[in-house]
Amino acid sequence: MKELKNQVANILTYTRIAVSLALLFITALSAFFYICYVYCGVSDMLDGFIARRTHTESDKGAKLDSIADLLFVMVCLTKILPMLDIPLYLWIWAAVIALVKVSTFIRNLAKKRNDIFLHTFANKATGFLLFMLPLTLPFVPVAYSAIPVCVVATFAAVQEGWLSTDSIPTWSFSVKLHQVKGMTHFKVFRRK
Repeated sequence: MKELKNQVANILTYTRIAVSLALLFITALSAFFYICYVYCGVSDMLDGFIARRTHTESDKGAKLDSIADLLFVMVCLTKILPMLDIPLYLWIWAAVIALVKVSTFIRNLAKKRNDIFLHTFANKATGFLLFMLPLTLPFVPVAYSAIPVCVVATFAAVQEGWLSTDSIPTWSFSVKLHQVKGMTHFKVFRRK
C-alpha cells in the first residue's frame, strides 16, 4: 500500500498522457472533449502538489510531467486551432510574444544560467488563462477572449526577459523563493 502511495503523482501523470492521446480521437470542443481537457488540467495541478505533500518528488516525475505537458499542449493545438477563425492581429501578437520568450531563452542558455525559465506569477497566470481559453469558446469569440490572455502573456514575457537580464543591478533587487500553501513562488524585493 505504501508503494502505491509513493506512485500516486506519477500515476496521475501517466493517466494525463493517456487522456491527452485519447483527445486525438474525440471530437474537438464536444462535451466529452471538455471533460477530458479539464481532467488533464486538474491532474497537472494535482500531480506536483501530491508529490510535494507525500515527499515523492523525483527527477523522473519532473521529466514525466514535462513530457505530459508537452503532449497535452501539442494535442490541444492540433485539435483546437483548426476549428478557430483567429484574426491576423492575434497571430502577430502571439508571434511577438513567442519571439520575446525565445530570445530570453536563447540568451539565458548562452549565458549558462540555471534559471532558464522563471516561474513567475505572471507566467503562472498566463498558463492558467491559456488553459481556460478553450473553455470560453462556446460563449465568447476567440477574437475577444484571447485579448486578456495576450495582455498577460505579453507582460509575463517582458517581465521574464527583464528579470533575466544582467542589466538589473544586483545590488538593487533580490529574488527570493517562498512557499505559499505548498507552492513555490519567486518574489522580487527591492534592496535598501
